[in-house]
Amino acid sequence: MTTFQSLRVHSPGDIRLENLPVQKLEPGQVSIELHYSSVNYKDALAITGRGKILKQFPLVAGIDAAGIILESADSRFKVGQEVLVTGCGIGESINGGYARLLQVHADYVVARPKGLSLRETMILGTAGFTAALALTRMLKNGQTQDLGPILITGASGGVGSFAIQIFKKAGFEVHAVTGKKDLTDYLINLGADKVFAPESLNLGARPLESARFGGAVDNVGGEMLAKIIAHTQLWGNVASIGLAASHELHTTVMPFILRGVSLLGASSNNCPMQMRNDIWNDLATNWRPKHLEQIVTRTVGLKDIPLASADLIDRKIHGRILVDLRSGGSTK
Repeated sequence: MTTFQSLRVHSPGDIRLENLPVQKLEPGQVSIELHYSSVNYKDALAITGRGKILKQFPLVAGIDAAGIILESADSRFKVGQEVLVTGCGIGESINGGYARLLQVHADYVVARPKGLSLRETMILGTAGFTAALALTRMLKNGQTQDLGPILITGASGGVGSFAIQIFKKAGFEVHAVTGKKDLTDYLINLGADKVFAPESLNLGARPLESARFGGAVDNVGGEMLAKIIAHTQLWGNVASIGLAASHELHTTVMPFILRGVSLLGASSNNCPMQMRNDIWNDLATNWRPKHLEQIVTRTVGLKDIPLASADLIDRKIHGRILVDLRSGGSTK
């Protein structure tokens, strides 16, 4: 292989299918023949130009990648080994997963965990990893089932769909929030004990409200997040993992100093490698979602990623968009 096909962003809105040359590996790098990727909300922002995600131009987008080692200049990985990369700057500051080849430093690479196929690792991708990272952080900070139900906002998206299943497998009661009323049955089937429309929560606006939730995983941000914090139980945790509504947060210190509530971040891009490996092993074993295939609502090839990205931003898609890098087209 001397060249490989890629989807390269030259400027916001200027996306091209291009053949790029294979570079000589530097010490510590590997070449991965990519089979699968996915379209996350961050990818969709980068591809559509609706968010300032890419740190330089031109750049191959895609924050997820999975495939087989073609060449290795690092003793940790062997030719023919199946691996994956999520976050770590790919698709943001260095070339990412929307290509047939990824040449990247081995420090970013995770060996495919036993119990998941390459395809399944990318059904999960950054979305599944982020949901599991939120659970990891909450458990380490003392979250227990007896504190009460976990509220999951943006529940019909990729992260939300996985969070429902992962928290349920960990023994929590799960309450899902979605603005898409037609997806109630979908969320119940994934494991949600109750499903609410945002307006039906009646969250109120006081600095400290009645303690209704043991904790929460919030994909929305803004006013919704602030109100959830005010309703969180004594010593409960709220994981902030998204900004679908707003990046701003206007709240008070009341829940933190009177109830000991913790607001936790979950940065999947910068997760330490040991924790990253542990989380992928959990996703392949005790936290493995039961409904991986059901969450895949669209499978696309490279050329279909721009349209799929626009549909994701415009909330026309629920669940996950899988990218089959060996495929020429789109399926539903």
